[in-house]
Amino acid sequence: MALTARELRDLSAGQIAEQVKAREISAREVVEAALARMDAFEPHIHAYCTPGHDLARASASALDKRIAKGETPGPLAGVPIGIKDLVATKDLTTAMGSAIYRDFRPEEDDIVVERLKADDALIIGKTNVPEFGYSGAGHNPVFETSRNPWNLALTPGGSSSGSAASVACGVTPFAIGTDGGGSVRIPAALCGLYGMKASMGRVPLYPGCRDERYPGISSWESLEHIGPISRSVSDAALMLATIAGPDMRDRHSLPKADFDWRGALEGDLHGLRVAYSEDWGYAAVEPAVREVCRNAVKTFEQDFGCIVEEASPGWEDPLLAFWSLVAADSDLSGMRAWLPAHAHEMSPHLVDFLMRPWTAQDLTDANMARQALCNKMARFMSRYDLLLTPTIAVAGFPVHMQGPEVIDGRMVSSAHWLPFTFPMNMTGQPAASVPAGFTADGLPVGLQIVGRHLDDPLVLRASRCFEQARPWSDAWPDLVRDEGL
Repeated sequence: MALTARELRDLSAGQIAEQVKAREISAREVVEAALARMDAFEPHIHAYCTPGHDLARASASALDKRIAKGETPGPLAGVPIGIKDLVATKDLTTAMGSAIYRDFRPEEDDIVVERLKADDALIIGKTNVPEFGYSGAGHNPVFETSRNPWNLALTPGGSSSGSAASVACGVTPFAIGTDGGGSVRIPAALCGLYGMKASMGRVPLYPGCRDERYPGISSWESLEHIGPISRSVSDAALMLATIAGPDMRDRHSLPKADFDWRGALEGDLHGLRVAYSEDWGYAAVEPAVREVCRNAVKTFEQDFGCIVEEASPGWEDPLLAFWSLVAADSDLSGMRAWLPAHAHEMSPHLVDFLMRPWTAQDLTDANMARQALCNKMARFMSRYDLLLTPTIAVAGFPVHMQGPEVIDGRMVSSAHWLPFTFPMNMTGQPAASVPAGFTADGLPVGLQIVGRHLDDPLVLRASRCFEQARPWSDAWPDLVRDEGL
């Protein structure tokens, strides 16, 4: 009997790969089930800006033929995956949420796409993004706005908005996201999923952030990471085992890790020193988010035997410095050249960003601010093994907004719902978002787990321990249950 769309939902990436390798199910069956789920949910969530039905079917059939001939497939054999539309795919349009690149077909795959293909993952489409990723919300001028499966009136977050929406509906067990200021962790938190940003350089990037020929594509070089959004920690580790490792095309890429990504999940946390900051000492945070995260943090003390202290690194809000770094990483000349002809079809917030009269002093001040932040974090983490925070300051807000105007009774700017994620891009430390629980309104809340520089194994181990203590993978949005899928 063929694998059904409902049966696919309950299989992890690891289980799919093992069953395909054992010829218990075929790669074509997996793809058909994934495409059936995509087709059922797309009218609601708009996760896929460029579906890849034909490509997925052809790749699955080719894999099945190889297996039938006795070839040993890769570790991701037959696993369906969505690729964020900021990540280059030579076989599918990479529009990046921009009318300027609406029909752009890259001449080469991104490094992570090369590696996923080599390990026999099956790409089923490109997932929706805000324009060039310059937003934590999930809309762009080209495609339908992605929706949060937990409440279709709300944003799934960004910029990996479609990737999170896909995984939250079980279309794929995991998806590729990118994270320049939280864009893996933000939608993971809002959609009740796991999102991991490994240490900067663990996962190489190219041509994204690196190809100077393409304004917009070549942005975010000193801040960007690529990582998994998944329903489980083990599936995230499985993907990282494929996509991590050095590549000469990325000057920031690190040598091969001296640990096994999947083996890093094993072990306990007893006796670790853990800091918890629920607001950095200055951020506005929704009371419901504070409550869920406080309860989640108790697990580290009561269940894991950690020594937990409330403490903050002690910096002032670095938001202006962060956006100045984004400006420094952007091709302002190339992107500003678009404005006379294309400003009317670009995102207003992106036009405002490009029109700002950035000065050399703005950019050098931002570099000094980054150095100060990194130094404060290094000194802080010398006293702690892990740092916990809420992932974001709110549990959700309506689509077509850049952010809420009021948080906990305080007037805030549109980016102040993201105080916890972007500092970890400035430092490059490993950070993950785990599902911490739900508000009284049934909206997911994420807890951020931050490790010391290069201590990715401990972040994975802490994430896995929390997952085992407070499982989340069986929690599905009403949309999924109502569809009978």
